[in-house]
Amino acid sequence: MTLVTILLSLAAGVLLAWLALVVVLLVMCPRKGVLSEALKLLPDTLRLLRRLAADPEMPRGVRVRLGALLAYLALPFDLVPDFVPVLGYADDAIVVVAVLRSVVRLAGPDAVHRHWPGSDEGFAALSRLAGLPQRTLD
Repeated sequence: MTLVTILLSLAAGVLLAWLALVVVLLVMCPRKGVLSEALKLLPDTLRLLRRLAADPEMPRGVRVRLGALLAYLALPFDLVPDFVPVLGYADDAIVVVAVLRSVVRLAGPDAVHRHWPGSDEGFAALSRLAGLPQRTLD
């Protein structure tokens, strides 16, 4: 009887954790147009993330977040199954945008600008996505 109780409790805990993550995804869902803007920046953003991860001057949290993101994207299952309309396919994009915002804020605007491989317009768009203060570029 005790084993059954433990397994049911464990299943209930996993279900509650999953529901909490779905609620977080719904709350963090970015405004309309942010995901399409992020997709346009994808190649430069990938190069930026690689450069930030390789920079020994970056805080350890940057590498931890990037490693966790890579692990999440490599997993064969998602937080929200793909058969769920809209959120099923958007959960990966929402997680990537949330981690990107966190990494860029932790690294700081100067470090991000130093490592940014793209255009000034692309950096301005990245700053909007990450919630960084807008700055004038040289």
